[in-house]
Amino acid sequence: MFKLVKVTFLLAGLGMACGLGWLAGRAGIGSVIDPATLPTAERAFAERMRNVTLVGSFTIDGQAGEPRADRYEIASVQKVGENSWQFNAKMDCCGAAGQSGLPIVVPMHFVGDTPVITMTGTDLPGIGTFTVRLFFYGDRYAGTWQHDAVGGQMSGRIEKTAAAR
Repeated sequence: MFKLVKVTFLLAGLGMACGLGWLAGRAGIGSVIDPATLPTAERAFAERMRNVTLVGSFTIDGQAGEPRADRYEIASVQKVGENSWQFNAKMDCCGAAGQSGLPIVVPMHFVGDTPVITMTGTDLPGIGTFTVRLFFYGDRYAGTWQHDAVGGQMSGRIEKTAAAR
């Protein structure tokens, strides 16, 4: 009986270790690509997106009125795979209100010198399913978003945080 309990705990521990490894891989933890090896446009984007706040607004399709204020605090952005980038962000939206330092890994492609987030039906654990096309250029960002059944447009400025100036 004692041997059966030991084997059960061993298998449970292995299962937990595999699960944690999968989550770490999904989040891009521990796999940051050295910025010095990135192409110029990718390296410039990673540097530009350190200690910034996206300050803008968003609309909701089918709802009249002024756009609503939107804000995302970005501590850093790191390339973690061929077309995968990790945004270390604080968000007050999408079911993530008040959470800080969320490592969110998104698919991103560069069109010349313009980075574009290209999520299609992407599940962000604990937040929801998203389809997003969002581009960054200079000190601005703009695009479309869909969160489950609700969607719209978003745009704004990329500003250095006060502490980073």
